[in-house]
Amino acid sequence: MQNLTKAELRRLLIKQRRSLSQIDWKSKSDRLCQNLQHNPLFQQAKTILSYFSFRQEPDLSLLLSNTDKKWGFPRCVQQSLTWHYWQPGETYNINSYGIIEPDANLIQLQPCEVDLILVPSVACDAQGYRLGYGGGFYDRMLSLPEWNLIPTVGIIFDFSYLPQLPIDYWDKPLTTVCTESQFIDISYGLPPNLP
Repeated sequence: MQNLTKAELRRLLIKQRRSLSQIDWKSKSDRLCQNLQHNPLFQQAKTILSYFSFRQEPDLSLLLSNTDKKWGFPRCVQQSLTWHYWQPGETYNINSYGIIEPDANLIQLQPCEVDLILVPSVACDAQGYRLGYGGGFYDRMLSLPEWNLIPTVGIIFDFSYLPQLPIDYWDKPLTTVCTESQFIDISYGLPPNLP
């Protein structure tokens, strides 16, 4: 995978993710959620930005039963994301990409209210760089001063954690990465539970 372009890597990894059986996908997703729930970064956060699973991204719906958290989900508005409070049972829409979004009338979240951002990713590497879908929505958001100090967690399955990704000048590294088997703090380069 060393010499592949971003587009080639993206195609390969999305294909691999979509080839997971429903049982395997759900099992990996649930283990990832449990891994996340045991991390102090998640435990201490009161308001968390998440996403609705698309194309067999890790499914984080298990986390929504955690009633002491407030949740924000994104809406794509032109070239940027707006974030809205959303809890199970509230209204949602499906956008032009086929992705579930909270209803536009739900209360919008401001960066100062957010403690943690769970970032959907095609892949992440050991330096914290993320391969997204190519739209640049998260890179643009995370480069803004009001967002760039909030801790971020790249959410991927183990097979998408790579030694190194091709990067561009606009790519913003994440602070941590969570998979179904490990939680990696990028500043240390190792999962915190390893010596």
